[in-house]
This record gives sequence, structure tokens and C-alpha cells, in this order.
Amino acid sequence: MFPFEGGYMGEKTIFLIDGQSFYASIEKAARPELENRPVAVGDPARESGIILAACPIAKQQGVTTAERVGQARAKCPELVVIRPRMQTYIAISLLITEIFESFTDRVEPYSIDEQFLDVTGAVQSPEELARKIQAQVFLSTGVWCRVGIGPNKVLAKTATDNFAKKNQKGIFTLNESNIAETLWPLPVHRMFMVSTGMTRHFLRMGLTQIGDIARLDQMDFRRRMRREMGRQSDIQADYYWQIACGIDPSPVESGIRKELKSISHGKALRSSLYGELADIQVVLLELVTEVCRRARRRGFMGRVVSVGAVETDGDRAWGFGRQTTLPEPTSLAHEMAKAVLPLFAKHWSGAPVSRLFVSLDSLVEDKVMQLTLFEDRAKAYRRERAIDRIQDRYGSAAILRASSLLEAGVARERAEQIGGHYK
Repeated sequence: MFPFEGGYMGEKTIFLIDGQSFYASIEKAARPELENRPVAVGDPARESGIILAACPIAKQQGVTTAERVGQARAKCPELVVIRPRMQTYIAISLLITEIFESFTDRVEPYSIDEQFLDVTGAVQSPEELARKIQAQVFLSTGVWCRVGIGPNKVLAKTATDNFAKKNQKGIFTLNESNIAETLWPLPVHRMFMVSTGMTRHFLRMGLTQIGDIARLDQMDFRRRMRREMGRQSDIQADYYWQIACGIDPSPVESGIRKELKSISHGKALRSSLYGELADIQVVLLELVTEVCRRARRRGFMGRVVSVGAVETDGDRAWGFGRQTTLPEPTSLAHEMAKAVLPLFAKHWSGAPVSRLFVSLDSLVEDKVMQLTLFEDRAKAYRRERAIDRIQDRYGSAAILRASSLLEAGVARERAEQIGGHYK
């Protein structure tokens, strides 16, 4: 039986729209003199830094995303490397969302440069509507979009990644009529959500193309996965079989927000600088402060605190994560730090640390607060919220803990960044 029988494909029309070389396109639009030059986004002052995005001209000369700046310059000596401006990229992403929402109210962001649109029932044909959206986004932002079209989100995403990005129009439709001839002959690693490790499993099973999975009976594929990965693989088998067949019942959810279960913050560190407990504790306190600030902003307190680290000896890395339960829920930094700092010290081996993270879990609303005999917690919350308002208005560096001014502190640097990159 052909896997689409029985209504798997549905009658919807879904777009996955991707901004080509998003960061680099924004920078080139802002600098018309760079129109015909190879441009990449990264830190121009750090040869060991990472290329975050490269324009098509740079890619034609061998520059790739995630390679080192020095490697990219060796391939392309005339490469213009521009420092990232994350706040600008976020603002333009939101502007593009507004453009999409002028066409449909069903828009679901997938990443900063990718969004799903449900345009089911549109008067125009899908291809005509896609061209209109492409033109409007390009005129408004200078970003060229590629549009994958399908009857569900998986096929729309697959159409974008494997076909729309590779043709001149930047538009491709993938559905029941052409999936066998276009998608199924592709190597299995090109299937959506298939990692390098899963690719190795499939190759050992003799499944080299996406169609090798899709043409199998679902229960037969389950049995093969069990032989390769054990009985616990049934859920994975069903998931990958459905992806290969183009089955995806999930809807496009506008402004999707899941229930908040945890608030966390982490920081990658230069391990050579963080081998002493005193220096590590400075960063831990900064992370705790930020987690508590985020919790207060969202109106939550938490009762379970967690701390984790990645340690290294220069050749190998290992890590740990531990948690403990507080007597009462909190979003006060000094109360959370009182649990986090000794918890870290107890489980730290003494090796240099390359990453730290802390989290606040078991969240409850902060409308009701447990008072104590030994501290005015209400006053402490008023003080912290006053600091929050100042930082919200003037920036997170407007008020810092004195310890953040030490050499080990990273809060001042983080205040100038979004997601680890400069604003």
C-alpha cells in the first residue's frame, strides 16, 4: 500500500520560508558597496573565531558556515568579515514575521531565519503567493527567501533544504505526486532530523537512500531497528519511517509558547582561565543572578536548583550535573547561590572548567511568598525588582555585582551580547 493512502497527506498548504545567508544578506543590504564582494559574518579580530554566515559569493569561493575565520580568509583573501549585530538580526526577523502575518495569521517561527506559514485556502496558487512573499521581503529587508511548499511541515522543510535552496527561483513543491522521484533517491543523511550517528545505523542496516526506508513496511522497519538498536528503538523507528514517507500531523501554531518548566543559563569559558574555585564562583554567581532575574521577569519562583560543568585536562572532557531542593521556592539570587555554590564545590574534581550552567526548576507563580522569621523576603524582592527595572531600562551592565568587576567576571562582556554574539 502506498503510504499516503488513508489521508496521511491532508489538504493543507504549508510554506517553510528560509532567509538566504540571513546575517550576511542583512549586512550586504546595509552596505551597498559590498554588493559584489564576498562577505561573511564573524569576529574579524579573531582568526580562531567562527563564521556565522557567508554570502553566496563567499560560498562559491569555498567559505563555509562554522569554519574558522582564519581558514575562510586563507580560501578567500578578499573576504570581508563583519562583526555580528544580533539585535539588528532579531529586529529584522520580527519585521519579516510581520510581513508574513500580512498574508496569513498562521505563522510559526522555527528559527531566526526560518518560519512556517499555513496558507491553506489562499486565493492565489501556492507558487504565485510564494513569489509575492519573496518580492515583499526582499524589497523590505534585502533578504532573498527560499520557499518550500508541502502539505505538511516536514515536507515543506524538506522541500526548502533539499530543493528550493538549490534552484534559481528559490521555490519548490514537494508532495505525493513527486516525493518518490525527487526525495526518495536522496542519500539517507539528507533526511530531516537524521544525525551523523543515526546515518551510521541506517548504513549498517543497508538503508542508503531515503526511499529505502519509505518503501519498507512500517513493522518491518521496526524489526530492523530493533536488531540494530534494541527494543527501545520502536518510537524512533516510527518517527523516521513517517518522516521518510512525508507524514506529519503537527499543525502550524501561531506564536507557539510551551509551558515553562525550567529557567537556565550557561556560559562557555576558556578553561585555561578557570582552574581556581574563586574564579569559577564569580561566574556561577553571575549565572545565578541572571536566572533569578529571568524568573522574576516571568513571574516565577523555583524550588529545585541545578548546577553543572564541563571539565577538561586539555586532552579529554567530562562533566557532571547535580541538583538540590530548597526549603522554599525562590527567585532571589542570594538564596539560590547559597545552594548552588557549595553544590558545585562538592562535586567539582578540581580540573579546569570549560562550561558552566545553572537552572531553576519546579517553578511556581510568585504571587504567594513564604515569609521567614530571620529575613524580610518581601523587602529583598522589592530591592531586586527595583534593580530589574533599572537594568531593563539602561541595560544589564547598569548595575553589576562588585565581583563581576574582577578579571574572572563575564557579566560586562555578556551585557554587550545576545546569544554569545555582539548586539
